[in-house]
Amino acid sequence: MSRGEAAPAAAESGAHRALLARHRAVLPDWLALYYAEPLELTHGEGRHVWDAEGRRYLDFFGGILTTMTAHALPEVTKAVAEQAGRILHTSTLYLDRPMVELAERIAALSGIPDARVFFTTSGTEANDTALLLATAYRRSNQVLAMRNSYHGRSFSAVGITGNRSWSPTSLSPLQTLYVHGGVRTRGPFAHLDDDAFTAACVADLADMLGQARPDVAALIAEPVQGVGGFTSPPDGLYAAFREVLRQHGILWISDEVQTGWGRTGDHFWGWQAHAAAGPPDLLTFAKGIGNGMSVGGVVARAEIMNCLDANSLSTFGGSPVTMAAANANLAHLLDHDLQGNARRVGGLLLERLRAAAAGLGVVREVRGRGLMIGIELVEPGTDTPSPEAASLVLEAAREGGLLLGKGGGHATAGVLRIAPPLTLTVAEAEEGAAVLERALRTAESALAGGQTA
Repeated sequence: MSRGEAAPAAAESGAHRALLARHRAVLPDWLALYYAEPLELTHGEGRHVWDAEGRRYLDFFGGILTTMTAHALPEVTKAVAEQAGRILHTSTLYLDRPMVELAERIAALSGIPDARVFFTTSGTEANDTALLLATAYRRSNQVLAMRNSYHGRSFSAVGITGNRSWSPTSLSPLQTLYVHGGVRTRGPFAHLDDDAFTAACVADLADMLGQARPDVAALIAEPVQGVGGFTSPPDGLYAAFREVLRQHGILWISDEVQTGWGRTGDHFWGWQAHAAAGPPDLLTFAKGIGNGMSVGGVVARAEIMNCLDANSLSTFGGSPVTMAAANANLAHLLDHDLQGNARRVGGLLLERLRAAAAGLGVVREVRGRGLMIGIELVEPGTDTPSPEAASLVLEAAREGGLLLGKGGGHATAGVLRIAPPLTLTVAEAEEGAAVLERALRTAESALAGGQTA
């Protein structure tokens, strides 16, 4: 490389280091950054993003499952610009046509009878609101949650998160009881077949309720655990739970922040894999519906939503601009059958990744459905979770031009999370799988050779 070519690269590298230093000087130490050399992403289009040095990456994580359809989707950017040109903000104290229109569509899609919708700015706030509604309706602060779960960053959401990596305090306004069932292939019931696994988890739930006070408010559960490493129970588990919950008047909250809008391919909502006992009492959503805009919300039966006996509002939930974006994004998703694309392309990607992982000692399991896929990594030849392997693969995939996520709980601490935009093409799925296969082999070789991340 000539000196003329090297100088701009050196300048960009210096600017990057300066930005990282500024980040560390003013932002919390616990605000995690991916990669040994953190990325600054400057723009995106379709399923690709670019960093500050102009390098292009295939995005298999979508800003933590949030860029649901595509980066810079024309329908969404147009809707945002047009609405911003009219009025940016009003609050829920005034009628908001885009908010009413989106609420009507989501209520109809939710499957919950006589549904009401309340909009928030995030999934954390959506879950916080659902907890407020359930505990007020049942007049109890007792909540059931799943082991290995994650429901957000607020004080109440941390209090029901069954994943110690994301629980910075044991203090909580709630009394939380943790239930088995969210992780199929680990734990005391992992050796059972699906029917016996479900029966054992139901028996555990019934036994727990026999020892708790009789006024438990709700069970909150992710149909597929997101931060926990894309783990899930056998289909029908939550329907079986529902039969027990009904005997006690306990509500079911389905946390669809990561599973909603067709990402799993087989269903529009994750709860529909457990539909034998009907829809949940409350459903929370966020992330993908705004395609990057801050949109979350709760759907609940009217009697539950309307149970609060004090005034409430949302300053930023349901803002005209975010509602315009969500309306355009939802219309695009439905008009182009992106749920069907998630099922088709996701199925091909899952098959390709399982083939790539065959024979690799570092891979314990490739799991998932639709475009929500997890690869659980272990120390080669063991059953011990390997966060080190996950970091090695993350770095190697980045070098290959592919961005991934990671997650997991105490027993699944080295999971790669794959959740690209739902418009992913077959060619892009093949491209990403090839990069990921090379990255997995790189990690296997590094660990076998005793190297560290």
